[in-house]
Amino acid sequence: MAREIISTDKAPQAIGTYSQAVKVGRSVYLSGQIPLVPESMEMVGGDMEQQIRRVFDNLKAVAQAAGGDLGDVVKLNVFLTDLGNFPLVNQVMADYFREPYPARAAIGVAALPRGAGVEMDAVMELE
Repeated sequence: MAREIISTDKAPQAIGTYSQAVKVGRSVYLSGQIPLVPESMEMVGGDMEQQIRRVFDNLKAVAQAAGGDLGDVVKLNVFLTDLGNFPLVNQVMADYFREPYPARAAIGVAALPRGAGVEMDAVMELE
């Protein structure tokens, strides 16, 4: 199995023993992104909407580095420390995705790295 490691400075660098994404054939597995600003590696300031937008921007940067875009995402996992923010995820997601939407899961978690309120990972299929 040939694997291509995807990396870009337009998204936060890995803060652990993982790659930003791994491409196998036409499939790309995007690692979880939290609302870190790539240039500073600090959490984005602002409210939960700003956190969600930063995460989508980070995922988009990794997707583009792999030769795709968010429109190529077939599966999205959303992890929230407060499921009360799920309607906000839907609202912001509409700014980043068009129909047909990817399959998606939303999971409530007790905590996320660096105190983030949201994390997302994705699977992308390239043509």
